[in-house]
Amino acid sequence: MLSTLVNRLAPSATLAMSQKSAELKAQGVDVINLSVGEPDFNTPDHIKEAAKKAVDDNFSRYSPVPGYPALRKAIVEKLKNENGLDYAPVQIVCSNGAKQCVCNAVMALVSPGEEVIIPAPYWVSYPQMVLMADGKPVFVEAPIEQDFKITPEQLEAAITPKTKALILCSPSNPTGSVYSAAELEALATVLRRHPQVWVISDEIYEHINYVGAHASIAACPEMYDRTIVINGVSKAYAMTGWRIGFLAAPLALSKACSKLQGQYTSGPCSVSQVAATEAFAGPQDCVETMRQAFARRKDLIVKLAKEVPGFEVNDPHGAFYLFPKCSFYFGKSDGERVIKDSMDFALFLLEVAHVATVGGDAFGSPECFRMSYATSDENIVEALRRIKEAVARLK
Repeated sequence: MLSTLVNRLAPSATLAMSQKSAELKAQGVDVINLSVGEPDFNTPDHIKEAAKKAVDDNFSRYSPVPGYPALRKAIVEKLKNENGLDYAPVQIVCSNGAKQCVCNAVMALVSPGEEVIIPAPYWVSYPQMVLMADGKPVFVEAPIEQDFKITPEQLEAAITPKTKALILCSPSNPTGSVYSAAELEALATVLRRHPQVWVISDEIYEHINYVGAHASIAACPEMYDRTIVINGVSKAYAMTGWRIGFLAAPLALSKACSKLQGQYTSGPCSVSQVAATEAFAGPQDCVETMRQAFARRKDLIVKLAKEVPGFEVNDPHGAFYLFPKCSFYFGKSDGERVIKDSMDFALFLLEVAHVATVGGDAFGSPECFRMSYATSDENIVEALRRIKEAVARLK
């Protein structure tokens, strides 16, 4: 009955775990949710005030498909001032979250049978989007020993005549790893030898960065004309539910994405666009306040996770995720169940420790699992205490 497209897609594991957590909570179980990928802060007041004024000012009609001119202009200024990248407003397309921007880019670029290189660990939706375009995901594994980052040699080996794009996420979901400017230039050196390969650069966690200035591969020599920069307001401004993302791209690609979007969603929410304009153009101290809180929490969860026997833990440089290696526990049992893989491990933590996490299978790294530390210090301390206590039962 259903289409072959729907039948070959996998459900989102992150959303599924969040749903299971919510169901347990509804039953009265005290669950600490470390599965969700969104800031726990409220949207800053000056942004909310701009949205309220937009309602009063009757921003209630359709916007242009790629977004209001004021928002696109604010994004152009942001890219110039913060990233040193020069775009015209016509090169910007605003969408219903950065997620739609990634999908727009994939659908506009990839023809049936073409390959898209996806470093693993990867965000759960990347390969599914490639499949939606009838493309072929090509995974390049970057283990914890490489700080979850691919090398130029791995990239070179993965490129074939059918390669159309590389999807790069820095800072990364699910690992928090950040590519430095030098590391991006090393990848760009490989890509310059293969001019048919585009880069979809997902930079949504740009401002949640603990090692200084953010670097974009679009700034590397000769890469601007084949890079699609994707960003938005969800993470930096605690605006996940407002659903505003953007892409910045060469004109032909931005026009193609606008054409696509015009057929299946049109422009994003009018009021949210006004709020996003204020986010980009208004005071930025809120961004640093939240970044500092995430940095403190990162140090806390890394310290506590390293105290859990059997975990292998790296020190992430961005985003708000920790991605420990948990394969030490595979094959072990608490007497009632055997932990076969990371999905089993995540379910064990949910059912026994009442801590919601996400198994690494969903991210292409079955030996790890993801914890979000976008929650209070108290929740982090209690969650890791519960996890440490639970895994002590596994023999």
